[in-house]
Amino acid sequence: MTAAPDDSFHVFDTTLRDGAQREGINLTVADKLTIARHLDDFGVGFIEGGWPGANPRDTEFFARAATELDLKHAQLVAFGATRRAGTTAAEDPQVKALLASGAPVITLVAKSHDRHVELALRTTLEENLEMVRDTVRHLREQGRRVFVDCEHFFDGHRADAEYAEAVVRAAHGAGADVVVLCDTNGGMLPGEVRDVVAQVLARTGARLGIHAQDDTGCAVANTLAAVDAGATHVQCTANGYGERVGNANLFPVVAALELKYGRRVLPEGCLAEMTRISHAIAEVVNLAPSTHQPYVGVSAFAHKAGLHASAIKVDPDLYQHITPELVGNSMRMLVSDMAGRASIELKGKELGYDLSDRDLLGRVVARVKERENAGYTYEAADASFELLLRDEVAGRRERFFRPESWRAIVEERPDGSHANEATVKLWAKGERIVATGEGNGPVNALDRALRVALERIFPQLAKLELVDYKVRILEGRRGTESVTRVLVETSDGNGEWSTVGVGPNVIAASWQALEDAYTYGLIRAGVLPTE
Repeated sequence: MTAAPDDSFHVFDTTLRDGAQREGINLTVADKLTIARHLDDFGVGFIEGGWPGANPRDTEFFARAATELDLKHAQLVAFGATRRAGTTAAEDPQVKALLASGAPVITLVAKSHDRHVELALRTTLEENLEMVRDTVRHLREQGRRVFVDCEHFFDGHRADAEYAEAVVRAAHGAGADVVVLCDTNGGMLPGEVRDVVAQVLARTGARLGIHAQDDTGCAVANTLAAVDAGATHVQCTANGYGERVGNANLFPVVAALELKYGRRVLPEGCLAEMTRISHAIAEVVNLAPSTHQPYVGVSAFAHKAGLHASAIKVDPDLYQHITPELVGNSMRMLVSDMAGRASIELKGKELGYDLSDRDLLGRVVARVKERENAGYTYEAADASFELLLRDEVAGRRERFFRPESWRAIVEERPDGSHANEATVKLWAKGERIVATGEGNGPVNALDRALRVALERIFPQLAKLELVDYKVRILEGRRGTESVTRVLVETSDGNGEWSTVGVGPNVIAASWQALEDAYTYGLIRAGVLPTE
């Protein structure tokens, strides 16, 4: 087992609880177990699993986690509230459920804003303090480690600093290991967070943590500001998931601590798993990974401008704040009408082509600019760009098949239904082939007809699957004369690639993208061109 960092600094993840409150996320117990494994692989110290007793799903999660999770680095944390007013922690059913979860660590949410105590809890300020003390003491007596989340702390501190700090003292004095200052409404800015954390630390002597929401877009900055002021416990969520606009994003917070602060907060070797884990969790929650997310986004180290590429050719560090591989990412060169010769040369090198020949490089640059001017884009269509490179290197278009003609028909029937049929005529390996296909749209029908025509000759195509399809209408002189661009993403089960087509209509553009997709798929399969 890899040795974890010591207990002097905590990376605490609350994706399974706070992150799951994001609109559009609905996790099953199986999803939560999978995410917990990913977070443990990343090396976080604590994984907050949910609120046992508050809903059946979270109760089931802790029950299954006991036998189905074999955590190497993290401890599971159960979340709950302080006891109710007018009872004792030992008698409170919700506190009993926290203990029954079996979690070795418990996070209690406590009111620290005087108005919330009086209006939401409907109790006195002193009773609220006793609720905190009693619950923390009881859980500690039962052998649990306790963290206390002071809800609405920063707003409460602004309204009544003395009372907010009294809640911190009550939790700390009763035995809470960490008292977490929560920016529940997400309205704080870094300067004030830094000042408040420093003040509370000096006045209470408690070990402090930070929980920041992102409503001002400052959750990561606020978290780091709290660390600057002395907080040694950061609560975050994977990819910044959370209620409203989200929480402090786990990945840029950890990367900043490790790479900018020089503070080791993960077990050795785990930081390089960051990009993979970010994308894996995005897949589980069924949200597309953010392409422009710091550190882990596919565009985080993507370079488009020719000026940047010229500098990167000399030294990649001139336009990159870290080496991408440190976080499991990689540098990408984007090909566009903004690209200069250096961009194209570096992109060619990335794809395995030597473009040091100035004449060859000049031809490729000129062709890219010409085609981009006609509406093509190669930023997100590496496969089409590689086919363009191969054509220029070979001095001709390498083909596996040669289209003679194609057509797509959409028939509207009296009952309001539609029939979509396509016919393709092409040559492959000296044979003329005519094939038809039906689909749930004209493009789908065209794709099926192409498969019918080619799979007998190229059985490798049976593995191909169209996984994404995007259409964009580009500006034209008049609306009906606009140019259409189509991006197609294809998979063979071992990888994915993107191709682009441009035409006067969506079907013509789709045909080009499909033709490139099938051609590139055959090249990946090791088939030699026949035309």
